[in-house]
Amino acid sequence: MNSWLSFRTALAWCLAGSLLAFAAPAQAAKRVALVIGNNDYRNVPKLQKAVNDARTMGDTLKQLGFSVMVAENQTRAAFSQTLLAFDKAVEPGDTAFFFYAGHGFEIAGQNFLLPTDVPAATEGQEELVRDASILADRVIERLQNKKARTAILVFDACRNNPFERAGTRAVAGGGGLAPMTQLPEGVFSVFSAGPRQTALDRLSNNDDNPNSVFTRTFAKELTQPGANLVQVAQRTRRLVSEAAETVRHKQIPVYFDQMVDDVFLNGVAKGQAETAAEPLQKVAALPPVQRLAPSNESVNAPIAAFSRHNGGWTVVFSIADPTLGISWRIGETSEFRETGFIDTLDPRTRKRMPNPSIELPADAPAATIQVRYVDIQGELQGPFPIRFDPEAALIRDQRKILDMTATSWLSFREFNGLLVYYTHLMSYRCAIREVRVGIDTTVPDKVLKMPPCDPRDPSVIPHEAQPYLKLAPATRSVSVELTYRDGSVSEIKSFRR
Repeated sequence: MNSWLSFRTALAWCLAGSLLAFAAPAQAAKRVALVIGNNDYRNVPKLQKAVNDARTMGDTLKQLGFSVMVAENQTRAAFSQTLLAFDKAVEPGDTAFFFYAGHGFEIAGQNFLLPTDVPAATEGQEELVRDASILADRVIERLQNKKARTAILVFDACRNNPFERAGTRAVAGGGGLAPMTQLPEGVFSVFSAGPRQTALDRLSNNDDNPNSVFTRTFAKELTQPGANLVQVAQRTRRLVSEAAETVRHKQIPVYFDQMVDDVFLNGVAKGQAETAAEPLQKVAALPPVQRLAPSNESVNAPIAAFSRHNGGWTVVFSIADPTLGISWRIGETSEFRETGFIDTLDPRTRKRMPNPSIELPADAPAATIQVRYVDIQGELQGPFPIRFDPEAALIRDQRKILDMTATSWLSFREFNGLLVYYTHLMSYRCAIREVRVGIDTTVPDKVLKMPPCDPRDPSVIPHEAQPYLKLAPATRSVSVELTYRDGSVSEIKSFRR
């Protein structure tokens, strides 16, 4: 255990040092959004609510201070021009929001957004679909190339296979979209339904809401005060799932989070959004960009990494500016406390580096940590609010550990027969919703029973839990697949004796 804690501590220092080394000058960030709704498909089934969903999201994002373009019924050529206009509006440090409602299609694990003139492909014509569609990963790459600080992508496109027609064999692929588990840093994506699920446009024939079940819920949750992106996604998932269950349908929205800090879309920009009264745009051109006043959400605001260990929480602050001192407090009224210094010289200041970490007790409640720092000119910056949510932080921390230690998920032992242990998975079970394994098959088809998560002592395995399976002596391999708490699914890992 001591070696593991030492490893964590060393990793924290390396992370802090690396981030400090990439100092960047402050600049005014802005919020830009592109929302697209495709209803009028020519060669595949038309949709009824995608355009309405785009308009609703456009209205919602304007309330949140975004400069918004709403593009409707995009052909392949128009889609490309729209994305080009979006490219031109995004600048380094910006928050970029991309929303798509329409047909989506997955081929070999890649997601394609279908323009309205996509051809009616049949079996063996997958390349026809690829060439005529927009690769979702390419949207992310473009935003990364523009150096957007935050990229948010929302897809309400998890519908049935649009290429299925009576009397023909459909093009090989899947209706809806595949999970996006390998996102770059700074990207957050939300899907209206989970893998192999379809999204509901309505709950019954009497449901006259102009929006899909997902969009009507997600748009409302985005405007809830004091909610960050993860909380918005979690609330949307719960509410949509509960609504779908009332009609005996399974629809659980999923999200994939590679954010380095909490992102709050409401609040500071709301007042400015109320002054923007221009009508929604229906063409592929962005309205003039609205620059937001600098705030505590500046690109120079500190970010924090939370790590749970037996003694409590370690919080590591990362600050882009060279700093001469760091102080913090919980809430708005307590006294600020200095973090002290470590025995390392910062080459930019030629002084001892401020200690970038603090400790919190294991039972620390959700709270706002106020952080301030002294810059190289000796001026005090901040305080900057950092939201501490113990449950979300625990899940995120354990998820990262599981991703880093995938080769340790299972281990074989010979003891009165053949056993396969999954002690490692139990130790980080708070990040896991379900574990499936396959014995001598690459298809995990059995569910492993896991004890419930205990946030007070999350890594301890209950004494009554059995952390292993008894296997037949001839067993050669075991495959495993994890469904994480956020609904995302891991790659299938195979372990051989």
